[in-house]
Amino acid sequence: MARMKHYFGMVFSFRRYGLLRMGASLLWLGSLSVSAQDSDALIGRWLSAQTNIQTWTAAFTQTRSLKSFTQPLVSTGQVWFATPNRFRWELMHPGHTIAVRAADQMLVIYPKLKRVEKYPLTGTQMGQWKETLSLLEAGFPGSRQEMESRFKIASATVADNVCETTLVPKSATARRMMPQIKITFSTTNFLLRATELQFADGSTMRNEFAEGKLNIPVEPEMFAPALDNTYKVVEPLKPK
Repeated sequence: MARMKHYFGMVFSFRRYGLLRMGASLLWLGSLSVSAQDSDALIGRWLSAQTNIQTWTAAFTQTRSLKSFTQPLVSTGQVWFATPNRFRWELMHPGHTIAVRAADQMLVIYPKLKRVEKYPLTGTQMGQWKETLSLLEAGFPGSRQEMESRFKIASATVADNVCETTLVPKSATARRMMPQIKITFSTTNFLLRATELQFADGSTMRNEFAEGKLNIPVEPEMFAPALDNTYKVVEPLKPK
């Protein structure tokens, strides 16, 4: 796992901190606490809106704050999502890295290096991926029941037509990797605006989304990129 350098979503920094450096997350400042009843209503409307999502794409700015760096690392790219759980994160600047989740595997592609890493999503090799993916998919819950089976809603704040919700994983294993996740969504159209992942070492990964487009056609090839024989394919989780 430590060989993975980049990933998501909401996704692009594995080597030092492990698989959970995939992700997508952001924090809006200057917010005001709302009552439990009001926040529950907002979250309920957001969750209801998720049932209308078939596809979603947006530009993102990713900010990684690491204790070992005095300045945060900032990258930009594009993300695509299609129900129920397919996504493509393409980091464009400063480097070019692509993370794609298909039905049965995850690919992390380094075009300049002509290298692709394959990670299975089924079978005995799944291992820690089950916890990891449940955390990373927090921004696109299929239902309230699904979200509440995985997370406790710790708090919610509202400001400038956005709601920021702090989620705490219920799984002890997941909490050891990622103590909390913050989801920010619009209170007017209930689209995802940001996510922020907080890791056990205190570092964070935050993604701000812009130019979001809902339910536009997305070609299936986006989630199954063609790789010619010039790519070196490796399987880091495969037993040696």
